[in-house]
Amino acid sequence: MEQPVNPEEQHEPEKPVELTPEELENKHDKLLEKQIRRRSFIAFGSFVAMSAITAGAWKWLYTSPLETPGVTGGARKPLRRALNKTELFFRKVFSNNNLVRTYPKELAAKNVRVNSNVGLQSKFDPQSWVLQVNKKSGDILKVTLDELMALPKTEIVYDFKCVEGWDQISHWAGVKFSDFINHYQLQEDAKLQYVGMETPDKKYYVGLDMPSVMHPQTMLAYEVNDKLLPSEHGAPLRLIIPVKYGIKNLKRIGFISFSDERPHDYWAEQGYDYYSGL
Repeated sequence: MEQPVNPEEQHEPEKPVELTPEELENKHDKLLEKQIRRRSFIAFGSFVAMSAITAGAWKWLYTSPLETPGVTGGARKPLRRALNKTELFFRKVFSNNNLVRTYPKELAAKNVRVNSNVGLQSKFDPQSWVLQVNKKSGDILKVTLDELMALPKTEIVYDFKCVEGWDQISHWAGVKFSDFINHYQLQEDAKLQYVGMETPDKKYYVGLDMPSVMHPQTMLAYEVNDKLLPSEHGAPLRLIIPVKYGIKNLKRIGFISFSDERPHDYWAEQGYDYYSGL
C-alpha cells in the first residue's frame, strides 16, 4: 500500500548553477586549451614517428649497395630503380603536344649564365669543325655549319632549367632537330629508341630518348641572343632541348649517333637521372 508523502519531506529540484560571463569564458578557455594540448601531442607524436621512418629510410638508402657501373653509375641501387621507373611513367605520358612555355624576346637574359665548362677544356679549332652523323647503316654523314645555317631557322625563348635549382629565360636559334632529320633523310635512324651526342674529343657525351629529341622545340642551336654562339656556350653547335634539364643540353656537338640501346651519358655515370625530363 502506497505511503502518503509528507509534504515537509518533499524537496524542490535543484536549480542549475548559473555561471557569470567571466566564468563561462574561463571554462571555454580551459576546454580549448585541453583540445589544443591533445592535438599538439598527436601532431608531435606523428612528427616524431614520421621523422623516425624518414631517418630510417634515408639510412637504409645510403647503406644500400651502389649500382654496378655501366651506362649509369654512382647511385644507390634502390634510387636508380626508382629513377628508371619514373622514366617509364613519364615516357608513357610524353607528348609532342605538350610544349614548354615561351616568352617574348624582351624577357631574355642579356648575359646568359655559363654554369660549367665540362667538355670545353680540350683545344679546339672551330674553323675545322664538321658535324659527323653515324647512321645505323654504317654510313657517315658530314655536315658543315654553313650547311646547317642554310636550313630553315627556328628560335625559342624559354626558361632554361638547371638540375641544381636555378633557371633563366634565354633566347636561342638554330635548326629544329626534326627538320634536320627530315632534310638529311634520317627517318629510318629516327625509328630507333635513342640518340647519342658527343663533343669532338669524345670526353663529354649525352644519351637521349628519341621522343624528346624529336619534340618540336628541340634544336641544334648555333645562336644565342641573335649572335653566333661564343665558345663558353658551346660554339659552333649545341643542343637545346627544353623538355630536359640543362645537363642534357650538350655543348659543342661533334658526333651524333642512333641506337636501340641507351648511349653512354656523362652525368648519368655520376649518379644523375638518365632521363632528366621536366
